[in-house]
Amino acid sequence: MADVNSKRASQFLQKCVKPEDNGGDPQPKEEITEEQSLPVITQSYPQTVQEEISMVFNTYNMAANLGPASRRKREKGTNHDGTSTSLYVDRRKSKVWNYYTKLGDAYVECNVCKKQLSFHNSTTTMREHLVRKHSIRDTLLSQLKDDQASESDYTAQESVVKRSRQMTPENSLYHAASCSEPRTDMILELVLEMIFRDLHPLSMVKDKGFGLLIGYLEPSFTLPSPVQLSSMLWHRYNVVKQHLEHYLQTAQAIVVCVEFWVSQLSQTYLTIMANFIDGEWRRARCIMETQQVHENKAEGYLGEKLYAVLSEFGLSNKSVFCVMHDSLQNTAANSQQLKNAYGWTSLCCAAHTLHLCIKAGLDVEQVQEALSTARGIVRYFQQDAKATCSLNSKLEAINKTKLKLVMDVGSRWITTIEMCESLLDLKWAIMSVLEEHPKGAAAVHNLADHQWKLLQDLVPVMRTIKIATSFLREEQNVSISSLMPCIHGIVAAIGQQSEEASSVIKTVVGNIRSELTRRWGISEDEKVLESPAVIASFLDPRFKEMRFLSPSLRSELHKRVKNMLSQVFNHQSPSATHFWMPSSDYKAEGGETASQLSAHKDRCSSTQSQSMYDILLGKDPTESMPEIHQQLENYIVEPLCKRSTNPLDWWKSNEHRFPAVARLSRQYLAVPATAVLPDQAFAASESTLEHRRAVLAPENLDQILFLHQNFDFLESMRNSNEARNRSLH
Repeated sequence: MADVNSKRASQFLQKCVKPEDNGGDPQPKEEITEEQSLPVITQSYPQTVQEEISMVFNTYNMAANLGPASRRKREKGTNHDGTSTSLYVDRRKSKVWNYYTKLGDAYVECNVCKKQLSFHNSTTTMREHLVRKHSIRDTLLSQLKDDQASESDYTAQESVVKRSRQMTPENSLYHAASCSEPRTDMILELVLEMIFRDLHPLSMVKDKGFGLLIGYLEPSFTLPSPVQLSSMLWHRYNVVKQHLEHYLQTAQAIVVCVEFWVSQLSQTYLTIMANFIDGEWRRARCIMETQQVHENKAEGYLGEKLYAVLSEFGLSNKSVFCVMHDSLQNTAANSQQLKNAYGWTSLCCAAHTLHLCIKAGLDVEQVQEALSTARGIVRYFQQDAKATCSLNSKLEAINKTKLKLVMDVGSRWITTIEMCESLLDLKWAIMSVLEEHPKGAAAVHNLADHQWKLLQDLVPVMRTIKIATSFLREEQNVSISSLMPCIHGIVAAIGQQSEEASSVIKTVVGNIRSELTRRWGISEDEKVLESPAVIASFLDPRFKEMRFLSPSLRSELHKRVKNMLSQVFNHQSPSATHFWMPSSDYKAEGGETASQLSAHKDRCSSTQSQSMYDILLGKDPTESMPEIHQQLENYIVEPLCKRSTNPLDWWKSNEHRFPAVARLSRQYLAVPATAVLPDQAFAASESTLEHRRAVLAPENLDQILFLHQNFDFLESMRNSNEARNRSLH
């Protein structure tokens, strides 16, 4: 089986690595084992798609799992043209390997003491460990000759490398003879993977430094041109896109997240992501598309674009539960348009909404004056080298050199609290430096005593909100189910903190609390009951007691959830049918499949006299409700879970006990609290992703971001399914 697949992969890659011959895009060459050839989604893959997906995803596995020694062993015999290759030396001939086990590319494990050592293509460290720790000197002496022989081969290789560095990049990289074909294919694929994994532009292959590095490591390798890389990138993108399309077809309900961001050239881009919980209760977050947004687009552009992207992946507008955005111009108008045209509920990112609430809270004259003066102090030390040197000297004297001044950024409120904290920590040193430098005191205004006190009183309030963001950044709290308990906690905590505070702090706290209450509809009962965040909290086994609601609201919420569950068997509701009808492989409590349950009901109904109203109106849906309602009651009285529990893990273990409630939970718990990952949404500085994507060329940006986000995720899903299938067999 492995030989057959390897032959197929080789034939396929011979076509793909030379796009000029057949117009195709390059594709990695790989040997595929029987275990590796299992797809993630076992339904209705064309055989060709299965083979391409297996080869694409196994390219990375081959690069990661085959260490340099293993690759040399596979290639050391002859090249594809029959000539011998002295560059690939099999160092594992040394008997030192009798005492070690290879762990991936970069590590080995001692079989004697189980200690793991770094491995850099040399057995020197391994031999020294045997001598020093285990006194195995015979091994060292007997194998020294063998290893020296291997080293001499490497010396020969190094001489070739040195000669290659004396050549021009054009001679050594673009006009040299090609090395062995399997190694060439692998290097090509690794260059491509470096492009999309690390978000590099395709033009990187033309950079002199990169060319020198490749020339040193692989003198006879011919670097691909950006055009060839683009062809390979497109092929990889199309194969992974087909894989993602099949995966999305398994989603019960999709939450579409929309992120607007700006490149370094001030071009606005729109990234569309799909969020859902799959059949194994795993949270999926995949990029569907990234596109440049033009200012002259009409108001309905967002809805039209989302609909077009969904259609491209074979999804209907009914498969979308809601749309989450981080910021929209004319938010109310756009939200209404999405609701009217497509039936999609629109939610605003919690991080963006929280930023607006805090911005409104800090919009107090005394606070703004203090923050403006604080920014002036930080700016002075950033621009005056002499003052900075004096400040650092004072910090060194007390061994506190890790303390640094921070300048806040208007778009990230967390940086404001960090600026205030850094100033308070360095207060004595700052005042001392300003006193020692009269010119500095004249150039910058120091904070007055009452302003220092204001910042000192403001920090605890802001720190409480920062703690809330830390809570929302934890893996088990990504869902919107954690949001409302957190928001209510903020409102209560900062209210208590301001009871004995100054009038200015009371004003700040009052503004923040009123904004939180207004934007999340906390004081409006109807909005609370309709809020997806509140319903999600109820379906989270950690927060289902809903302590932040009054008893009357809890009772009303239970009734509304009962009505939702009642729609499960209401065939007249298209949305309910789409989201709630059990699939053919779904097993209810007792192990019966949905089809078996349906057959059982048909047999029972045939033995009863059919009501004349059933002929006219259909079967009464309330006949199936008691069991569903009983599931809900059992769920309500279930003991609360610990706050550290992942709700998805709990539902995976208890789905069989509350199948109807579980289907509802799968839908609401899929809604994230933030449009982007929480680490990015609540970060104090720009992430590596945000920084690197901003400099990518527009023509390849969509494909690079798509593969960067989705490749590892889909591979992990595939490996997880393979492991599960092996365990079942």
